[in-house]
Amino acid sequence: MKESYLSLGLMSGTSMDGVDASIIRSDGKNEYEPIYDEFFEYDKEISQRLNLSREKINTKEDIFKFKEDLTILEKKLTLFHAELSNKILVKKKADIDLIGFHGQTMYHDGENKISLQIGDGNLLSQLTKKKVIYDFRKKDLQNGGQGAPLSPIFHKLLYKFIKKEFVSFLNIGGIANETIINQNEKMFSKDVGPGNCLIDKWIKLNTNKNYDHNGEFAKSGKIDRIILENAIDFFLNSKINNKRSFDILDFDYSFVRGLSMNDGAATLTEFTAEIISKKINNKNIYACGGGRKNLFLIERIENKIKNKISMVDELNINGDFIESQAFAYLAIRTFLNLPISFPETTGCKEPCVGGILVQNF
Repeated sequence: MKESYLSLGLMSGTSMDGVDASIIRSDGKNEYEPIYDEFFEYDKEISQRLNLSREKINTKEDIFKFKEDLTILEKKLTLFHAELSNKILVKKKADIDLIGFHGQTMYHDGENKISLQIGDGNLLSQLTKKKVIYDFRKKDLQNGGQGAPLSPIFHKLLYKFIKKEFVSFLNIGGIANETIINQNEKMFSKDVGPGNCLIDKWIKLNTNKNYDHNGEFAKSGKIDRIILENAIDFFLNSKINNKRSFDILDFDYSFVRGLSMNDGAATLTEFTAEIISKKINNKNIYACGGGRKNLFLIERIENKIKNKISMVDELNINGDFIESQAFAYLAIRTFLNLPISFPETTGCKEPCVGGILVQNF
């Protein structure tokens, strides 16, 4: 075994706008060095196909109903990942040991042990001539876990660079999740609510933009308090509220229909901030993910928890690429047969090695 490995992590989130790619060097345990980060935007055809397919798949039955469409889409998606991977390999002239391939989540139901990430690891390995680790959630689901969140073990690695006894990592992607690590390096993680998913969907529906830059639309709108309070009460008293891991299908923006674009954005932002604030620790929080750039959302969460939220970027780590770096790290751990999910993170029965290794060249 080598002392350390160069790994390329590829991550596409619920926004379905493209792929975050990161190269890190790590021993899979305590060492970590970021080498390279870059975002690759999906072409229009892939983005449209992904969003249309995601809209169709609302139940596990839909996975089988649209299997043929998903197979075609999976090949297109994998070819896109292969092309960008080969560009990186030429550009960086790096002797990559592994590729951690997250794929694109099309459906996730942790309660019923179903999680669909499309992406053909065998084809990616063939086209890049590299060992590929993919399908990271399957073994965790088989071991009683919810298949998410998977980044906490990487957050624990980052914790070593923070000289504080207690730290919370708040990752705001399409869904928001939190990892808490205490002075004994014990970690606990769970999804805590919607992240960008509701706000982004509303903005895309009503404008030609993909997200609310700095929360400017929401900031200029007026919150409909009656609608907001009903929506919060309904969610907090629903079965969904007790889930350990969420899917974007768990959240519905329809309660703001009929409001103006700005008022809808304001009400959805307040809803998101309220749900997140009720579920997170309020001390030593470091935010990462695209949602940390929504300054108004961060301000509203800070107001509710009565504490400041720091950015993970303050640790000289690019907060846009935490998850792609995480999957590079998870690939190394999988290759070394080290666990990537734990009872305290996904609810699995025992620490679980995840991911499937393929070498198709």
